[in-house]
Amino acid sequence: MADAEEESFSGLKLSNWIVKQCSNIGLKAPTPIQVRCIPEILNGKDCIGAAKTGSGKTLAFALPILHKLCEDPYGIFALILTPTRELAYQIADQFAIIGTHINLKHCVIVGGVDMVKQGIELSKHPHIVIATPGRLADHLESCKTFSLSRIRFLVMDEADRLLVIYHKKRQNLFFSATITDTLETLKNVIGKEVFLYEAPAETATVEQLQQHYLLCPIDVKDAYFVQAIREYRNRDSKGSIMIFTNSCKNCQVLSMMLNEVGFENVALHAMLSQTQRLAALARFKSNVVKILVATDVASRGLDIPTVALVVNHAMPNTSKDYIHRVGRTARAGRGGQAITLITPYDIQNLQSIEKDINAKLTEAKVDESEVAKIFSQISVTKSEAHIKLDGDGFYEKKLINKRKQWILQGLDPDEEEKKMFKKLKKTKTKKKIKNVTKVKS
Repeated sequence: MADAEEESFSGLKLSNWIVKQCSNIGLKAPTPIQVRCIPEILNGKDCIGAAKTGSGKTLAFALPILHKLCEDPYGIFALILTPTRELAYQIADQFAIIGTHINLKHCVIVGGVDMVKQGIELSKHPHIVIATPGRLADHLESCKTFSLSRIRFLVMDEADRLLVIYHKKRQNLFFSATITDTLETLKNVIGKEVFLYEAPAETATVEQLQQHYLLCPIDVKDAYFVQAIREYRNRDSKGSIMIFTNSCKNCQVLSMMLNEVGFENVALHAMLSQTQRLAALARFKSNVVKILVATDVASRGLDIPTVALVVNHAMPNTSKDYIHRVGRTARAGRGGQAITLITPYDIQNLQSIEKDINAKLTEAKVDESEVAKIFSQISVTKSEAHIKLDGDGFYEKKLINKRKQWILQGLDPDEEEKKMFKKLKKTKTKKKIKNVTKVKS
């Protein structure tokens, strides 16, 4: 158990300027993962850290990196890899805030941004590079103006989503909200002393989070969804809402539908340009718009204090996805709610998630008489959104993006397109058979 001195930033043997900067931005005391991991990283150990979302994982590696950078400043000193663009920008913001005192130079290397401009930034040898793996690989293959051979730290944030990139001559730091087989295997592969911190917890979600499910007939699901938003908004007019769904198409359609029925929102998914994604996130973070409809690109690491409610319009595929989604609220000791919409076909999946997180979701109720009143309006509005989306060339844009990816992978785009449509046709046939079987049973 850490004593009182260790439970302050000064007790962690960090540089005085870092302790002062933490105080300046309102950080009074380190979190458990920071208390345990920072001294080990300062002592030169590789580190695997796992704790619930909102537990301070980013500063657990950012502070010791900045401390070591001051001892031997050069660029590129540290490489931080993240699975999503939005998380990369958020980590960059935290490094920039803490590193103001030392004129820290950093750059963000993600897809959707001009590669030439990024190449120029990399050629200036910034101290910290925060990147998504795909775009970083593009630069390593095409650009000779920078090198990662001298990096002191390699950090993999949300490590369970990233490839294992490991080197014995540098410190390797792996952080995630979910310990998985990948990280357990990694601990064995490293082959040298590694510090492993896993936050003790009876449940995989925080106690301040109220978790509910809303059972609804499959054909009336969207009307239940809108009514749940309406009733929540009547209780809380200020809290921000994050809505998660399972595809870019559904995300865009839900966003259009909600805007039409009076709930102003922004969408965030992979089919938007990077400029559009950053603009949407900025409007939501600044409280200009209080509802964000997103795919899982927004489920990892994003820290938006105003989020009071998370709604899973589509059931998460795994318990890990569920943990990361609902972890966007009830962060850093604050309260929050999560509602997951389920149909009778989702009950088994729900029970599996409850078992994995060691917590039972309570049933939420909505006024079904109101659901009946709005059912026709919601159905028509959603159908019109689908038609408009088709008219705007959304599906053509998606196919163009896929063809670009295939070309970059050295594949024949025509052949891959044929395979995709053949697979899609088989999947639709299987779903029809499955639905007929369920109805008969």
